[in-house]
Amino acid sequence: MPRSGNTLFASIMNQNPSVVCTANSITLEIMKDLYLLKEKDVFQNYPDHQSLDNLLDIVYDTYYKNWPQQYIIDRGPVMTTDNFILMRKYYKYPFKCIVILRDLMDVLASYMKWYTENPNSFVNNLNLKNDEEKLSMLMNNRGAIAKDLNAIKNSFNYPDICYFVKYDDLVADPKNCIKEIYKFLDIPDFEHRFTDLQQININGISYDDTIVGNNMHKIKTEIKKEYNPYIEKIPQRIKEKYGHIRF
Repeated sequence: MPRSGNTLFASIMNQNPSVVCTANSITLEIMKDLYLLKEKDVFQNYPDHQSLDNLLDIVYDTYYKNWPQQYIIDRGPVMTTDNFILMRKYYKYPFKCIVILRDLMDVLASYMKWYTENPNSFVNNLNLKNDEEKLSMLMNNRGAIAKDLNAIKNSFNYPDICYFVKYDDLVADPKNCIKEIYKFLDIPDFEHRFTDLQQININGISYDDTIVGNNMHKIKTEIKKEYNPYIEKIPQRIKEKYGHIRF
């Protein structure tokens, strides 16, 4: 889920030269777009499923063909119902999922802080009148949070391949939290540092946050939980509608 420590987690994991945790990945979008071609007239006029499936089979291998890391953590909503079906059908390797959980009100407060401090954010460019409208947009079926809530809900059905990490635990005890993740992934340990953290740069490419609004993926150099005063500013109707959601 956004605003839940995913970029922080990636910054830590990417210290290990054998591991890469990607930026927000497009691999699932590629796979979905290819699969949806099956609904197009041009395909149904000549329904060569095997040839299209051949492309779907190699999306991940082809995309990551030149990446030097041995272990790749592909960051995206794998566990939404539709995405999971595609992965099970076309991804030919066993895979595991790391699910970072954060209290939903903290997520919304983080969004409020971000779009308030960054007037050019995508949220502020949608002609929405107030915080209630902005947060409702993020929570609706097409919003940035909704698909991830669906993914989290579905992931609880697959405890054999999903490892759940609480954001508060990652911030409070990152060393032990990362150690347990290595155990779950069954890969060799690495001695990470948890200060002087670097912004995401993978294979020479960094986030361009001018696309969505400044500082969307900026992390602090030191890990610590800070009080966010915007938690007190969440509109009451948003709290009443979504405050019951717990992980």
